[in-house]
Amino acid sequence: MMESLTFEEAYAQLEAAVTALQDGQMPLERALQYYEEGMKLAQYCNELLQKAELRVQQLSVDNQGAIISQPLELP
Repeated sequence: MMESLTFEEAYAQLEAAVTALQDGQMPLERALQYYEEGMKLAQYCNELLQKAELRVQQLSVDNQGAIISQPLELP
């Protein structure tokens, strides 16, 4: 089911889990559930970011005039 979430939806759920854990007013078992879900969401968000990074490429021209594609490097 997590695979159907957008990055924004997964990140919002991750933030909600972190907020709930920071409260510290829940039973240990429930806190463990939030922690496990949060770790899965963090991994999922990381995977989505890595996939997006692979899609972002910078096009440039080499010395022979050929177009080359390389990873986009931001300052």
